Amino acid sequence: MPRTLRTLLTDDLLERIHERAADHDRDNTFPHEDLRELAEAGYLRAFVPTGLGGAGLSLEEVAREQARLAAAAPATALAVNMHLVVTGLSALLVGRGDDSTAFILRDAAAGEVFAFGNSEAGNDLVMFGSRTRAERQADGGYRFFGTKIFTSLSPVWTRLATFGLDADHPDGPRLVHAVVGRDGTSTRDDWDTLGMRATQSATTVLDGAVAQPEHVYRALPPGPSADPFVFALFAVFEVLLAAVYTGIGRRALELGAAATRRRTSFKFDGRAYSQDPDIRWKVADAALAQDGAELQVFALARDVDEQAEHGARWFAQLVGLKVRATESARVVVDLALRVSGGGAYFTGSELTRLYRDVLAGIYHPSDDESAHGTVATSVLGPLDA
Repeated sequence: MPRTLRTLLTDDLLERIHERAADHDRDNTFPHEDLRELAEAGYLRAFVPTGLGGAGLSLEEVAREQARLAAAAPATALAVNMHLVVTGLSALLVGRGDDSTAFILRDAAAGEVFAFGNSEAGNDLVMFGSRTRAERQADGGYRFFGTKIFTSLSPVWTRLATFGLDADHPDGPRLVHAVVGRDGTSTRDDWDTLGMRATQSATTVLDGAVAQPEHVYRALPPGPSADPFVFALFAVFEVLLAAVYTGIGRRALELGAAATRRRTSFKFDGRAYSQDPDIRWKVADAALAQDGAELQVFALARDVDEQAEHGARWFAQLVGLKVRATESARVVVDLALRVSGGGAYFTGSELTRLYRDVLAGIYHPSDDESAHGTVATSVLGPLDA
């Protein structure tokens, strides 16, 4: 029996979002109307169980939706991705019997918008260390002091999933993961970037932001961890991130192919460039890369849903997916530009915007160096002491 994949995003909604994307990129503004329409469509509750009023979608289903949304408006997709990462990791944990983050799904069902506040300047340990200070309170809650960068959804989030180091924890230093509200935080007006401008991923300063005891869900030793929360975070983050960049590649291939049919060659007696063997080779190269990216993103998402047996290679599979998907998207966009002619080089070209947007994939965790280290260890074992 063929599987039925559920969808929340209509073609009409995606077209409206697509029409607004260029303006938000040009003006460096947040797509408030996009978020409103996505919320009305139930998309912010995509991972929320049906019993709480959500759609109860699987990771594969949301990954497919994110690729479609990214093809319409990459920055909108990347912004909402962070809300989906937080709710998605909670759904994965709850679905496997861990209710420590169930409050996230209840809050999302009630309309709260989650952001992801973990990245820190100069912290190449990423999730395995933190420059942020976590101060334990008498009631078991925490106050956080530090600076987080790349906080997508900065104008609109109401809940921030974040973490910091409790150096005085009774069990030894612990990385404390929790959710805070807006109180005790401030946002810097510093998001003026090459691409992905509409994400408005501004810097967030935590100056005593409070996590109530019931919103503290992990206190882990620094360094790599086998805790199910860490797996859930990596699985949902890397898969959905890969889906966004795969959506960019999908749209670039579509634009590049359309350009070859539209452009005509003086050298070949007015025939369309789609009939030029050299151009066809480039389009085929782009399609080869794109097909591979799509197949692996959705297959690994399905493996997460079905709890496939990748054993000790799970993290290598996840970080490898991110690197392959983001690099493939860059290749596809580059090839699309090459077959589209000089008109694609002008600022108003959608391909020019995609070219700028796709470069952001370089900066997301896991970066190229970290991913290669993880994969090498999974194949060769750890470095000698």
